Amino acid sequence: MSITAHLEELKKKHQNLSDQVDVAQRSPAIDQMELAVMKKQKLKLKEEITRLSS
Repeated sequence: MSITAHLEELKKKHQNLSDQVDVAQRSPAIDQMELAVMKKQKLKLKEEITRLSS
């Protein structure tokens, strides 16, 4: 897999996770621990995208 393809895949995963976080934040029944885990995963993806883009 090329770096470009890998970056695109990471960006898709980040966007999907971002959408999930947005939906979860609007839900009154969301488990705060689950939300925190999703946010950490999202941050790790963003860091990886930034690292590979440099």
